[in-house]
Amino acid sequence: MTHAIRIHQYGGPEVLTWEEVRVDAPGPGLVRIRQTAIGLNYIDTYHRTGLYKVPALPCVPGVEAAGVVEAIGDEVNGLAIGDRVAYAGPLGGYAESRLVPADRLVLLPPSISDRQAAAMMLQGMTAAFLLHQTFAVRPGDAILVHAAAGGVGLILCQWAKTLGATVIGAVGSPAKADLVAAHGCAHPILYTQESFVDRVREITNGAGVAAVYDGVGRSTFMGSLDCLKPRGTMILYGQASGPVEPFDPGLLATKGSLFLTRPTLFTYAAHRADLLNLAKLLFDVVAQGHVRVDIHQSFALCDAAEAHRALESRATVGSTILLP
Repeated sequence: MTHAIRIHQYGGPEVLTWEEVRVDAPGPGLVRIRQTAIGLNYIDTYHRTGLYKVPALPCVPGVEAAGVVEAIGDEVNGLAIGDRVAYAGPLGGYAESRLVPADRLVLLPPSISDRQAAAMMLQGMTAAFLLHQTFAVRPGDAILVHAAAGGVGLILCQWAKTLGATVIGAVGSPAKADLVAAHGCAHPILYTQESFVDRVREITNGAGVAAVYDGVGRSTFMGSLDCLKPRGTMILYGQASGPVEPFDPGLLATKGSLFLTRPTLFTYAAHRADLLNLAKLLFDVVAQGHVRVDIHQSFALCDAAEAHRALESRATVGSTILLP
């Protein structure tokens, strides 16, 4: 027997329970891995609360981890027992050991540690498709990143600077402003003390930004639209403050023929070739030293509820991992 965090009903952090679970031998196409580090992501709270419904309850939340291959099922190629691997999906990450479809696993290069991989697979590959595919950032572009001191935000700031963008980052405290300034953000904005819309207009001399990367949602969405230049792109990749209220799409026309998209990694990495491409982009930019993935907090896996409370209260910065 092994242990995992399970939820039996939707709710607050208190529904996360530490239990014994059974992990069977892997069937065709599956691999059993002993997990060494697990990523904490905001999507985990959506699964816990039921904002994003899981296939069935009870379930083990968590979509990202790294570990070592323990057993391999039939019809699996390219993996061997003892290989170091990581993944970003499917559900089931909050566990000491688990089964994972082999086609969702990525071999880790020697330059990437298990803990580093667990802290960056979902967030880093999200940043990869956001910057290279959802809106392809070009030298000279000005962009706005909300929650810039968060896990995705810090990676976005560093990577976008490497691509030649002018990065404006919205944060909630002076300490977070200092943090993002050290990670590629040219213009931190303290949204708790000033209007981020007014500051963006001031920084861009009234032109607006080419794209907004918004993982906050309800509380920032309408203001974000006002930060965009004509034909700018609004990228809503999360909703930490809650889902956006319904609105008339005609608003996009009146604000400058804007583009709006709600992308997810699970769409952009649905095919294995796409998954491997995103992972390579991430591993390369980290290996080159352009993006640094720092683990600012860690919790024991059995203390996942405490980790969720810290995340939802915005007490965390950068990446957080859970340790089995």
